[in-house]
Amino acid sequence: MNGLPQFHFISGLPRSGSTLLSAILLQNPRFHAGMTSPVGTLFSSVLQQCSAGSEFGSVIDTDLRRRLLRGLFDSYYADKADKPVIFDTNRQWCARLPALQDLFPQAKTIACVRNVAWVLDSLERLYRANPFENTKLFNDDDERNTVYSRCETLAQRNRLVGFAWTALKEAYYGENAESLLIVDYDLLSQAPERVMRLVYEFIGEPWFEHDFNHLTYDAPAFDQALGVAGLHKVKPKVAPQARRTLLPPDLFEKYAELSFWRDGSASAANVIRMKTDAAVS
Repeated sequence: MNGLPQFHFISGLPRSGSTLLSAILLQNPRFHAGMTSPVGTLFSSVLQQCSAGSEFGSVIDTDLRRRLLRGLFDSYYADKADKPVIFDTNRQWCARLPALQDLFPQAKTIACVRNVAWVLDSLERLYRANPFENTKLFNDDDERNTVYSRCETLAQRNRLVGFAWTALKEAYYGENAESLLIVDYDLLSQAPERVMRLVYEFIGEPWFEHDFNHLTYDAPAFDQALGVAGLHKVKPKVAPQARRTLLPPDLFEKYAELSFWRDGSASAANVIRMKTDAAVS
């Protein structure tokens, strides 16, 4: 690739294993991966300033837009020149697949998913673990008053969970679905090596022997700024953890029905599913 890195993307639902996946990938010395980067936000800002209706839209053509947007990735990751493969993480990438496929034709997007009820349960658990902090996940007391208002707020289409869910759905049923791999958090935690071998196969990289018992990843300063301690802390060992939900039964049932990726009949996306005792796609 003329010395340029191969870019891939990590997206999908929050609290669904994207940070865990990045921590695993980081063990491979060929790879760079991490938590959500600012590249997605910069991407949107540049596009807004260069498009129709902006002051400069009339003097910036499509080819120049492509160069500017591609340049964001090259500049941001210029200090990772020793890494042949770079994974950039952002929940909005699922809504940007047409642009990503144009800029990076060989790129793959890995979308981490999880039963939406458990996503909300995980966020609720973090909220309750920080009872003396008004987290920035909510704008006012009306939104944060009870578990019902908190879940309904996060599930709105322009908020943390709702946006990620609708963006994922767009990608799953869209024209670029073949470049998408759905990785379920439960499968990754139950059978990490089997799932990761399929991830490697999907991105066309040689297998690397990972240590799933000694992972390291944390971002306390970032989490503290959001008022949600532990949001990006990864446990050392990959393993499933059984627990009871904190959500009332009616809330849990409502959101547990939103796992559209379990029906693969109308999508060309790649989905890792568990069949008998093996993970298959």
